[in-house]
Amino acid sequence: MGALLLARWQYAILTVYHFFFVPLTLGLSILLAIMETKYVTSGDETYKKMVKFWGKLFLINFAMGVVTGIVQEFQFGLNWSEYSRFVGDIFGAPLAIEALLAFFLESTFLGVWIFGWDKLSKKAHATVMWLVAIGSNLSALWILIANSFMQEPRGFELIRDAAGNVIKAQMTDFGALVFNPHAWLQFPHVVTSGITTAGFFVMGISIYHLFKKSKEQQVYHTSLKWGAVYGLIGILLVIPIGHVQMQHMEKIQPMKVAAAESLWDTEGPAGLSLFAIPDYDQKKNSIDIRVPYLLSFLAFDSFTHPVPGINQLQKEYEAKYGPGDYVPAVALTYWTFRIMVGVGFLMLIMAIVMVIRSRKESLTISPFTYKLFLWGIFFPVIGTSTGWIMTEVGRQPWVVYGLLKTANAVSPTAAVSAGEVAFSLIVFALLYGALMVADIFLLKKYARLGVQAIEVENE
Repeated sequence: MGALLLARWQYAILTVYHFFFVPLTLGLSILLAIMETKYVTSGDETYKKMVKFWGKLFLINFAMGVVTGIVQEFQFGLNWSEYSRFVGDIFGAPLAIEALLAFFLESTFLGVWIFGWDKLSKKAHATVMWLVAIGSNLSALWILIANSFMQEPRGFELIRDAAGNVIKAQMTDFGALVFNPHAWLQFPHVVTSGITTAGFFVMGISIYHLFKKSKEQQVYHTSLKWGAVYGLIGILLVIPIGHVQMQHMEKIQPMKVAAAESLWDTEGPAGLSLFAIPDYDQKKNSIDIRVPYLLSFLAFDSFTHPVPGINQLQKEYEAKYGPGDYVPAVALTYWTFRIMVGVGFLMLIMAIVMVIRSRKESLTISPFTYKLFLWGIFFPVIGTSTGWIMTEVGRQPWVVYGLLKTANAVSPTAAVSAGEVAFSLIVFALLYGALMVADIFLLKKYARLGVQAIEVENE
């Protein structure tokens, strides 16, 4: 197994591990700020208990997110040195701003929030939580600005050597980088995914305590109401934003959309795939069931507009970029997209039902509801993970779309051997696996303790 494949596996595994924690941090930070604001304006001690309980779980998750995220940037200089050399002048700017501005903002004020309960006024303490939420989501914004350059390069020029060979990309317009339209579609999609994640997290744990008849039933019932509404708002926003994002993707990366639909040949009108088994070798589907016209409508708001197919795009890219295979892993792109969409609509139904049911003063939780929503905590994680896999796999063979192929971005074997990458892959996978186990153990422990976790903390 070559260094390139191992480096790709390492970065993918570590990124998926890291992203288990990110959406919950983004969404729960906002929800905590809203809950604490409600406590300040109402004076109801129920909301203070809610903030302290959910805040405890937020801190555990935040700590794990920080630990797993730090390693990510070091990989650019180790396994992906050619990538760093080529786009470091551009990619480094948003990452530096994220670390020096957003991350320090959220981490500093989080410390103030943790130790400031008895030292700050209620309003000041709630304001600090809002600053934590703003910092967390600003951090995500700068990361997504960096990622969006990889998806849709903007604000740069190519620098050539004396022989006319391209040696690197250099930033020419910081504003174009920051206001990349891809970033401003991706950012709200990620934030609303975080809101959905937090909503289902709160719903699942609240239902656990309501089903188990734990003490402080009022706290959990109120939390369930808030989590249901919050999760519903999140998923109601995720779906249309994702739709607009897909239409933009059709303009800038039509191959990704074609792969996500396993559309091998251009069709006009094109049908939306319900079920397909892609045959990569034959460049067609062995089984293909479609809803006529629907893909054309979803992609172009027209029932007759043609949608480019994989085979035609391959020829177009060969003419534009030179010989090569420009088709991503179709089956993986196709199925991760469907898992993401399927889980999304399942969560929509669950959130609507729970918003309606949670309004009842006397709420009975059936064993089915208990199990469904307890497992439902993981549904947003499945949706966000498969969504990112589809996003990154569907971009291949490019690491920076249209500029730098993934194969040309990896560190040369003279600098990093396949054996060294394999060793670090195994070490990091085991280490991150241990951290994941620790995170789940701590979250499970304090989630089960419930509001009593506050008492344990203060003993």
